[in-house]
Amino acid sequence: MRVLIVEDFAPLRESLAQGLRDSGFAVDAAAGGREGLWLAESNPYDVIVLDLMLPEIDGLAILRRIRARKDAPQPPVLILTARDTVSDRVMGLDAGADDYLAKPFAFEELLARVRALVRRGYQQRAQVIEIDGLRLETSTQRVARDGRDIRLTAREYALLEYLAFRRGQVVSRADIWEHVYDFNSTAASNVVDVYIGYLRRKLDVPGQPPLIETVRGRGFRLGRAP
Repeated sequence: MRVLIVEDFAPLRESLAQGLRDSGFAVDAAAGGREGLWLAESNPYDVIVLDLMLPEIDGLAILRRIRARKDAPQPPVLILTARDTVSDRVMGLDAGADDYLAKPFAFEELLARVRALVRRGYQQRAQVIEIDGLRLETSTQRVARDGRDIRLTAREYALLEYLAFRRGQVVSRADIWEHVYDFNSTAASNVVDVYIGYLRRKLDVPGQPPLIETVRGRGFRLGRAP
């Protein structure tokens, strides 16, 4: 999934971005409020991690701008800040935040909260997804089919999880690109098809229909709607 981090403290911003990338997320990062707002309004993020005390435009103003867009996607927002009084938390949640995490924090907790927000955004409450013998454990990123463990790279898992969250739907290549690759990606134009091929080689069972169906001219579909 694709995450935006808006945080002005460079060491924290860079460590968060690297940690999330290592966990399979595509990550964009902004150091100031103006750039953060531009990115938030220009891309379909699955989660936004937002500091409150930012140069140029503060985090609450960014949050209110995002929530004021009536016909635009409404990504879950996790406020990450040193301001941790009750009134601060109430103000952030009333402005439209979905979660609130005070600094200092453990990265493992932030990661768990981001994963929970991603699941909520796709109305996937359970941590385990099962589709035609395929089993994904979103908290551990463990994948198995018919009881056989399958080792995936972080990018392969990200693509499979995105298709699983949208099970039964035809997902276009453009949608996959926007949610699995970040703003600075230099991947080749056929990279989605290449990774679909990698997944099929690892997931499919001889003599059985492929788990990931190609819908000609439209995209790909994993399983049927629940």
